[in-house]
Amino acid sequence: MNLEAKFKQTLKKINPGKKEKILVALSGGKDSSVVAYLLKKFGYNIEGFHIDLGMGDYSRKCLEAAKKLCSQLGIVLHIYDIKNEMGSSMCYIRSAIQAGHGKGLKNCAICGVIKKWIMNREARKLNADKIATGHNLDDECQTFLMNILKGSPQLSANSGAITRNIEDRKFITRIKPLFYIAEEDIREYSKKKELPVVYEKCPCALDSYRIQTRQFTNSLTTKEKENFMKNFDRLSDRIEKLKTEHKLNYCEICGEPSRNKICRMCQLVRK
Repeated sequence: MNLEAKFKQTLKKINPGKKEKILVALSGGKDSSVVAYLLKKFGYNIEGFHIDLGMGDYSRKCLEAAKKLCSQLGIVLHIYDIKNEMGSSMCYIRSAIQAGHGKGLKNCAICGVIKKWIMNREARKLNADKIATGHNLDDECQTFLMNILKGSPQLSANSGAITRNIEDRKFITRIKPLFYIAEEDIREYSKKKELPVVYEKCPCALDSYRIQTRQFTNSLTTKEKENFMKNFDRLSDRIEKLKTEHKLNYCEICGEPSRNKICRMCQLVRK
């Protein structure tokens, strides 16, 4: 089955409406660019959203790629400039957290929390029905494996081609149309379609646990990765039962959805 057929098959599982407003989280990389390209090709109502992390030349190239892609697709691009909105670049914010109460936290863990918080809040402001991300088969294999190795398989309970979080008016559903598609196939497709893409890795992704796990998943064949996630799908109901039930709260500081009184974002940046 080719990439486009797999993409369509995953969309059937997700079942987004053609009239729904889907905000595509565009990093400037190959995965999110392919998501936007194919959603547009198949007639979905999409807009782009890019977070400018203010990380020098790398961020400039990513922003330019996102702008070029949206121009080619004829879609609106919303840009969140983290320096303007939060006062500093991601590098400075992350370093400040690590120098203070966040000692031991990895670069990618901090960045991920902040970006998710921004995406959900801004998507809600833009009246988006869903957020589409570029997470692919390799990403999902790595996440599932990391959670198992950490002894916390329940952390995968909300994962899937469509997130299984508690439904709430302040939480925008996230979808992953590349959930069953291998990274290498996406890379080849993006080059074949000559999409404007930044192929280099984030310069700050140096020490994450994911990188260590990726070394193992890179040794697997695409078929083995597909089998890995098929087993995940089969086990998803059992994994769901391992999850501790939490009532969804609203953060006492920022008002965003949170499982605790203070959301993880505010725990990181407000102390």
